[in-house]
Amino acid sequence: MLLKSIRLGSNDLAKTRAFYDATFGALGVAECSTPEQYPIVMWDLGGVKFLLGPARDGQPCTFANGGTIILEADSEDAVKAWHTAGLANGGSSEGQPEAKPQARGAFGAYLRDPDGNKLGAYFGLQMG
Repeated sequence: MLLKSIRLGSNDLAKTRAFYDATFGALGVAECSTPEQYPIVMWDLGGVKFLLGPARDGQPCTFANGGTIILEADSEDAVKAWHTAGLANGGSSEGQPEAKPQARGAFGAYLRDPDGNKLGAYFGLQMG
């Protein structure tokens, strides 16, 4: 495996922890175990570490225009639960759970986390 980790910016680790604990929990991922005094939060996504924290240059974090991280769900219900959990924990919708024509009909949804990072969750998405 070439991918070791993904790191995104966060301006509020408490909000970030709540959002990702809820959304990743809907996909079967364990809650963040990073101690609260650490300057980052981290989850293990099947061997790939997913980290969020403040920008190293001390400036406010911003999101990537055009950047999206896609997560795999094991059912349509898991995609719906992921989307619902995100909305309930400070996220905003970027696409309701439904079959997506741009993904050859795979069932997916999109959210922005509290810092504006864009995420998607799909069931049945074939890439390539």
